[in-house]
Amino acid sequence: MANEIVHVEVVGKDGPALQKFYGDVFGWSLDTNNPGGYGMYRQGELTGGIGPAPEGQPGHVTFYVRTDDANAVLAKVEAAGGRVLMPPTEVAPETTVALFADPEGHVVGLM
Repeated sequence: MANEIVHVEVVGKDGPALQKFYGDVFGWSLDTNNPGGYGMYRQGELTGGIGPAPEGQPGHVTFYVRTDDANAVLAKVEAAGGRVLMPPTEVAPETTVALFADPEGHVVGLM
């Protein structure tokens, strides 16, 4: 199904502390067995990740929407007053993401 939320990301200055916080609060078991220690969890079809923000970047919370045609969605975003922040980019085998900002600057991802 297209246009459903499929991934949520929380990143900040202290990734391990955020992982502990969300794990303690919600009882989430996070898999950090990956380069960078990005903590992954799964709830049904929804995945999430908690970890460090890129160096020098502020923390953020972003949700990602599944789409079959990211370029078509990004064209609609621009036509509706949003802006493309990152064009479709392959981040892992079979995983492509894009980022846009809505008219108020909120960042949303496409996957």
